[in-house]
Amino acid sequence: MRGEDLQKRALLARALVRTTLARYQVKCQIDPKLLKFRKNNYGKPEVDLQYADDWSLPPLHFNLSHTSSLIACGVTMGSPIGIDVEEKQRRLKNDILAFAQRYFSPHEIEMLAHIADPELQRQEFIKLWTLKEAYVKALGKGFSASPFKTFTVRLRNHVKGGIHLLPQAISKAPEITVEPSDDNMKNLSSNWEFVLLDLAGSHYAAVCVEQDIMSAGQGSIPISVTLRKTIPFVEDECISGNDRAVVIGGLSKLLVC
Repeated sequence: MRGEDLQKRALLARALVRTTLARYQVKCQIDPKLLKFRKNNYGKPEVDLQYADDWSLPPLHFNLSHTSSLIACGVTMGSPIGIDVEEKQRRLKNDILAFAQRYFSPHEIEMLAHIADPELQRQEFIKLWTLKEAYVKALGKGFSASPFKTFTVRLRNHVKGGIHLLPQAISKAPEITVEPSDDNMKNLSSNWEFVLLDLAGSHYAAVCVEQDIMSAGQGSIPISVTLRKTIPFVEDECISGNDRAVVIGGLSKLLVC
């Protein structure tokens, strides 16, 4: 891997994954360096626990996302997960709507086109991109098998008289849903839940988790989320429930450590 920054980021990501996953089985105290990994048929990394005979918990799932200033690792037990983080100050070289035409569904393009304020439009674009990226990563099939144009992410909020879109009031933590825009995606968009977070005012983070099959048909159940700020082997601090991690969309409850 060329470039000192890329090498450092890759090393930190590996250390973050291993130290984070190792804490999930207190009973057998797995050494982080002994964890083994494999890739699924589409190249998504997975934990290989076949060697751990004393592993007594549901299978671990994880996902990584990188920016130039942050590495995020999402972990669940027994449910597929996708995570994406983006810098709020991310700038696009091209016009937002022209860029959206290549990747977004007609409904998403229409929603963005109705936002007159350029800065607000850019922020909503980043949120949508982050949510769509998390969903595709949770599916584990890669972008080529789940193109962004084949599904629509809707940001909704319950009000008197039904449900309407609130692009100007995302801070009211609307519900996030996915609708297929393509027949090939109809069997991929059910039973998923989202959390959209504002991290320290500098990043958006989107998490997509498949609901436990046992909860299917029971309606939307809030995702329980614990957030930690970590530098492997140096710092590990719970930030759930404080102003450095704010839920701005989806269904979740932050767990206080």
